[in-house]
Amino acid sequence: MNKFIGKRLDGRYEIRELIGIGGMADVYKAYDLMEDKIVAVKILKDEYSTNEDFKRRFRNESKAIAVLSHPNIVKIFDVSFGDRVQFIVMEYVNGITLKEYIEQQGVVGWKEAVHFTVQILRALQHAHDNGIVHRDIKPQNVMLLQDGTVKVMDFGIARFARDNGRTVSEKAIGSVHYISPEQARGEVTDERTDLYSVGVMMFEMLTGKLPFDGESPVAIAVKQMQAEAPAPRSLNDQIPEGLEEIVVRAMKKDPDLRYQTAAEMLRDIDEFKRNPSILFEYKYFTDDDSENYFDTTDPKYADVDEIVVKKRISPTMQILLAVTGAFVVIAVIALIIFFSALNNPKEDVIVPNLVGLEYEKVITNTEYTDHFEIVKEKEELSDEYEAGIICEQTPEKDKLVKDGYKIKVVVSSGLNTGVVPDVTGKTEDEAVKMLEDSGFTTTVVSLFNREVEVGKVIKTDPAANTETKKSEVVKVYVSSGSPTKEVTVPNLIGKSVSAAKAELESNDLVCGGTTEVDSDKPKGTVVGQSMAKGSVVLEGTSITLEVSNGNGIEVEVKVSVEIHNNSGKKADFVAYLDGKQVATTSAKNGTWNFTVKGKSSKTGQLTITANGNAYASGTVDFKNGTASVGGYQAVPKPEEPSSKPEESSSAPESSSEPESTVSED
Repeated sequence: MNKFIGKRLDGRYEIRELIGIGGMADVYKAYDLMEDKIVAVKILKDEYSTNEDFKRRFRNESKAIAVLSHPNIVKIFDVSFGDRVQFIVMEYVNGITLKEYIEQQGVVGWKEAVHFTVQILRALQHAHDNGIVHRDIKPQNVMLLQDGTVKVMDFGIARFARDNGRTVSEKAIGSVHYISPEQARGEVTDERTDLYSVGVMMFEMLTGKLPFDGESPVAIAVKQMQAEAPAPRSLNDQIPEGLEEIVVRAMKKDPDLRYQTAAEMLRDIDEFKRNPSILFEYKYFTDDDSENYFDTTDPKYADVDEIVVKKRISPTMQILLAVTGAFVVIAVIALIIFFSALNNPKEDVIVPNLVGLEYEKVITNTEYTDHFEIVKEKEELSDEYEAGIICEQTPEKDKLVKDGYKIKVVVSSGLNTGVVPDVTGKTEDEAVKMLEDSGFTTTVVSLFNREVEVGKVIKTDPAANTETKKSEVVKVYVSSGSPTKEVTVPNLIGKSVSAAKAELESNDLVCGGTTEVDSDKPKGTVVGQSMAKGSVVLEGTSITLEVSNGNGIEVEVKVSVEIHNNSGKKADFVAYLDGKQVATTSAKNGTWNFTVKGKSSKTGQLTITANGNAYASGTVDFKNGTASVGGYQAVPKPEEPSSKPEESSSAPESSSEPESTVSED
C-alpha cells in the first residue's frame, strides 16, 4: 500500500488515493479538512528529495503557478518544502488529459480542436505576460473537463523569461514529440517555443498523428530540428485550408517566422472562426523567405519597378560580378569544409533512458552504441530491479550531450531482499527496531483485537518469515485492545480499492480482503461490500469488498434477421457470433428471431450463412443491448435431394443454443 494514503500532511490534507504518477512527483487526491474541499496534492518522490536539481524544478513549478491566476491554468493553494516531504496543493481537476481524449477520438473535429486551442493559448498568453515560458506544452499536460473547459498544468520545467539569474547553459528538455527545434538543440527558449508545441498539438488533434515519430527520442529530436512535417491536409482533407496555414506557421523551424505571441496566433484563429474559408497564404512562405515580403501590386509599392530600373548595371559588369561571386562562394565552401574536417564537430544527441533495460542487450544494440559509449561503473543490489538490469545511469535521460558521449551505468546484481523477522507478540518499539535492523522500512497500524494485549504486535504484512524486497514497507499491526465504541459503515461503492481501504481505516474499520466479480464498472472499482452502508458495528469490524474485474456482466440481446428466399424452397440458416455457432433454422421467408448472450463490456460480430454460403452480417452491442444486421445476399438453392421435409422447421443443433423462431410471411 502507498505510504501516503490514509496519512495527513501538515495535519490538514488527508491523502485518499493516487491519481497520477510522474517522473519527478506523484499526484494524490486529498481532502482539505480546513477548507472542507477536495484538492490535488503533488508530492516530490523520495528518490529526488535530496537531489538539488529536482528540488529546484519542483520549487520552480510552485513559484511559476503561484504568480498565475487564470481560468485555464490549475490554481495553487499551498506549498510545503519540509525536510522529509515536499508537496504542492493544487486545484483538483476531475477530467481526462487531452492526450487521452485524442486517443479516444482518433481525430478531433476541427471546431473542437479550435475550441481547445483557444483556451490553451489564452492560458499561455497569461503566463507569457507574467514572464513565464512553460517549455513542456503537450496534451498530457492539458486537462479536459466534462464541460469542455481546458486546464494547463505541470510547470515543472517552466522558465522565468525575465529572470536574469538564469544562464544560457540551462537545457531543460520537454517531451521530444512536442519540443521546438531550438529546444532540442539546447538553445535559449522564449514564448515562441510554447507556440511551436501548440502547433504540434493542433497537428495531432486534426490528423490523429504526430508530425514526427521515431524509434528513439534521439531520432525524434533530430527530426524536430531537420525534417519537414507533412501537410495536415495530406492526412485529413477535411481540415479547412486556413486552419492548416495557422498550424504550418506555428510549426515553422525558424522562430522568427512563427507567431511571435499567443495573442497574434489568437487573432488569426479569431479571423478564421469568423470566416472558415479565409486563406492567410502563410504556406507560400519558406524558412528562407524574408519577413519583409511585400506585394508589388499594392499601390504603396507602385514605384518599386522604377527604383530597380534606375539601379541596373551594365551586362559586362554583371558578368564580372557573377564570376567574382562564384570564386568567393567556392573559397568560402572550401574553408568551411577544411575547418569542419579539422575540428570534426559532433552533433548534439539526447541521452536515452537505459534504466530498466538489460545491460547485455544495451551494449549490443546499435541504437545506443552508435551514439554513446556505455560503461558499467559497478554492480550492486537493487531495491527494484532483477540481476543484469540497469538501475542507474549518469547522465540522466533527456540530457543534451555530444555524439559519442560516455554514459556510466550501475547494473543490478540482484534484488535487495530479506526475510521478514517474526515480531509477533513484541511491543511496538521492539518490533520496529527488529525490522529496521533487518533493513526494512516500517509503518505502524493500530488494529482492534480481543486476544492480543494492547501495544503488542498481532501480525505483519508481508507476513513473518517471508522473503520480500527491502524497498517494500512492512506494516506492523499493533493491538489497540477490544473495541469499545460503535461506528457507522460508510458507503464504499464506486470507490477505488485504495480509497475504500483508506475510508475504512479513517472510520476505525478494517478491510477483510477483496473478491473480484463480473461487473460493467471500470476494473478495480468497488461494487459491493459485506456490510451495507449505514450499518452500525463495533470499531475494528472487518469489511470484505467486492471489486469489479472490468469484464462486464452477462446479458441477452435479441437479434432479428430478415429472410428473403426466392428459391421456392426452405433454406438452412446458421448464425455465428465471433465465429461460434449460436442459432440455426430452416425457412422460406419471414423474420428469424433468436437471442445471444455476452458480456456487457463487449461488442460481438455476427455472421449469417444460408445453405453454407454468406447471407448477412452485423454486430451485437451488449453494452446498449442492440443488434444490427445488414448486407443481405441472394439465397442459393439447397442441394437435392433435401433431407428435410419442406414444410418442417429445424430446431437448434443442440439444447445449449439460444431459442430461435421464424415468423413467416
